[in-house]
Amino acid sequence: MGWTRENIRHAAAFLFQGRNPAATVYDSIGSGFPLALAPGWLNLGLWDDGDGDPKKAPAAVRRLVETLAEDLPRNGVVLDVGNGLGAQDPVIAQIAQPKSLVALNVTLSQLRAGRERLAEADARAVLGDAMRIPLADESVDGVISVEAAFHFPSRARFFREAARVLRPGGVLTMSDVPVERLPRGPFELLAGVTQLRVWGLGPGSAQGTEAIRGLAEAAGFDDIEITLCGERVIEPALRFVRRRLPAVKMPESQRLGVRFLVSQVELLWRRGLIDYLLLRARKP
Repeated sequence: MGWTRENIRHAAAFLFQGRNPAATVYDSIGSGFPLALAPGWLNLGLWDDGDGDPKKAPAAVRRLVETLAEDLPRNGVVLDVGNGLGAQDPVIAQIAQPKSLVALNVTLSQLRAGRERLAEADARAVLGDAMRIPLADESVDGVISVEAAFHFPSRARFFREAARVLRPGGVLTMSDVPVERLPRGPFELLAGVTQLRVWGLGPGSAQGTEAIRGLAEAAGFDDIEITLCGERVIEPALRFVRRRLPAVKMPESQRLGVRFLVSQVELLWRRGLIDYLLLRARKP
């Protein structure tokens, strides 16, 4: 099988990322992304076990969003920051039962791709930046962000913006990928730099759990609860990709590239450089 126009577009996004690298990369990932755990979903899932069975993947991606959404206030105004392709918004609506749901995304193509899911969730699509949330002060009751914060140019600014738009007593719930230590040696350094480049991340995204907690505190949040659960997220997601990859139709050169990238993530995970966290915090 040869390279298609879609293959070339994905590759070009990784190489030529422009002024907003993360947005460029995700702009190239449509609803047909071949390694998505389920159609329309972009998160790594929260798995019951670590085997990465593809049959369990649709439940895993949904379970992650359900777990985060459980902490949102009921019947309030909810803001979903970085809503991906919109698959998570009907789940958020079902769990939190908001009187209003706002889906914020910096990528217009993703909002368009998720139009039907947003309509199902009765969500209002807003094109905007998590660094400058286009909502009024104290206008929402809950903020949820699923696997998006490590893409933001500044977590500190995101936390400040989330605190600004939340009403007193409002709740922030999110998932993130902390970097628990810096690379040591050439192999770890190569793995770290590769992931930063491929996903359009800046060096500032490499922050550990306690640093992330400190940023939330500095923004004014309290009652901060953090759970580390990489063994239920990263471990099985890696196994899923390993099991799924042979069945995906793509040029062999591209398949080899994906295998290399997966091996780099595995190195970071096995050696304890990265983990996965769930965070809940309240605005006093």
